[in-house]
Amino acid sequence: MNGLMMNVQLSVTSIMEHGERVNGATEIVSYTRDNHRHRYTYRDAFRRTRQLANGIAGWGLAQGDRIATLAWNDYRHFETYYAAACSGYVCHTINPRLFPEQVSYIINHAEDQYIFLDPDFLPLAEGIAGECPGVKGWIVLTSEEHMPETSLPNAQCYETLVAAGDTSFDWPQLDENTACALCYTSGTTGHPKGVLYSHRSTMLHAYATMMPDAMGISSKDVVLPIVPMFHVNAWGTPYSCPMAGAKLVFPGSKMGDGATLAALINEEGVTMSAGVPTVWLGLIAYLKSSGMRVDSLNRVIVGGAACPLSIMEDFDKYGVETRVGWGMTEMSPLGSINSSPSSRERYSDAEFAKVRLKGGRPIFGVEMKIVSDSGEEQPWDGVAFGSLKVRGPWICSSYYKLDNSDAHAEPGWFETGDVATIDPEGYMAITDRTKDVIKSGGEWISSIEVENVATDHPKVAEAAVIGHFHPKWSERPLLIVVRNSDGQDLDAEEMLAWFDGKIAKWWTPEAVEFVDELPHTATGKLQKVELREKFKDYSFPS
Repeated sequence: MNGLMMNVQLSVTSIMEHGERVNGATEIVSYTRDNHRHRYTYRDAFRRTRQLANGIAGWGLAQGDRIATLAWNDYRHFETYYAAACSGYVCHTINPRLFPEQVSYIINHAEDQYIFLDPDFLPLAEGIAGECPGVKGWIVLTSEEHMPETSLPNAQCYETLVAAGDTSFDWPQLDENTACALCYTSGTTGHPKGVLYSHRSTMLHAYATMMPDAMGISSKDVVLPIVPMFHVNAWGTPYSCPMAGAKLVFPGSKMGDGATLAALINEEGVTMSAGVPTVWLGLIAYLKSSGMRVDSLNRVIVGGAACPLSIMEDFDKYGVETRVGWGMTEMSPLGSINSSPSSRERYSDAEFAKVRLKGGRPIFGVEMKIVSDSGEEQPWDGVAFGSLKVRGPWICSSYYKLDNSDAHAEPGWFETGDVATIDPEGYMAITDRTKDVIKSGGEWISSIEVENVATDHPKVAEAAVIGHFHPKWSERPLLIVVRNSDGQDLDAEEMLAWFDGKIAKWWTPEAVEFVDELPHTATGKLQKVELREKFKDYSFPS
């Protein structure tokens, strides 16, 4: 017997319609090159979205065709998200920080028809346009007054396109399994791989992020998405905020500028923000040097890389709750959130410091398990570890145009590539990437845990640990450190002494090397492949 409920399709179009009708008066504020405080409402945004959709309709595209973006977080990018997806096309967000050859590969692999781009990325686009013969036009996200000269073929001004469109548009009725967005992984090994999201998966993910122990987004919030809209849809905030009626504040190209972020937070009353650790390091450094505070801000979500304890403790001093999040492009991206600060009274200081560094507990909708090398599921005891696998309605079942992948070898599960433990309370902790784990004398060492301790040193800006050949122990950890501006006198002896009592003695790195900078991917992840190549001929001191 089936239930007698209406079979209404879950579509991004319904977010837009709800946002306009119910939350239409709520503001969207953007920093753009041509307006440092563009301000309008959801009602304004979705009226312009209909105008844009009318302009796109004249291009003769078929449903499922890809429309790409090379853009910052701002209101024009937001409008493009909805105009493309709700028209039945796929909004393909491209990371402009990738290497040009990766960008051209992604455009061609996705078969993008048109590309919306910020003026800042014109040099990138002009350099690769000749390698992308399938692109029929380039739309520059600016006004007619600020439209730059460009060599791009069939370049159009965004505001001209919008102005020509009628404010009425008949949105198509879409099946909830229709693709709505496409995002490629950062490609740490081999070519970037495409993850194709559906309307259904996007809706369910947005619902989940709004839960109190996740991002907890409500109509009372003012949200500053610092995580880029070109990387996993800004962790779902362009969808969850219109659903909840939260005010949106977009930082544009200033997502890494501490002064601008502090100003936006204080002037717009930002209550919640989301970004990677490097963003928070920059904001905290600015607050310390300027003496400013961010009193409206009550919580930040930190993801994309391991969050140093020092960031959390610094935010504590400003009355800001830090929630660590974990996920992947393949997971839309949210998989778990660490909301341990809400139960701070349960822990001693030492216990709290340990638990808040974990990746958190899986949010409802995400199932997790850890398995041994032989495929046996491991217990949730906080001790056993194994390869982390996940499944759920917003986790990819396969990659775009890639029929087979090792990540989907077990039917119904996605292999994340992470090694993890899960404790009896459900707190998951990443101990390593599968390819980065260190085996010394037959025992495993967590490079991530060693890195976390190293970055807590007051003289360390950044640190990485790689496994390197050792004649006796097979492998030993080599610590590679970037000193901060106050730590130019830091030497190996002081650095190694820092680990005493903080980790198992045999986990202490065998040696330390100091470098000016560490290699990163376009999304800020450490490139340990490059580090292993750089130090392949290194010999530990005898």
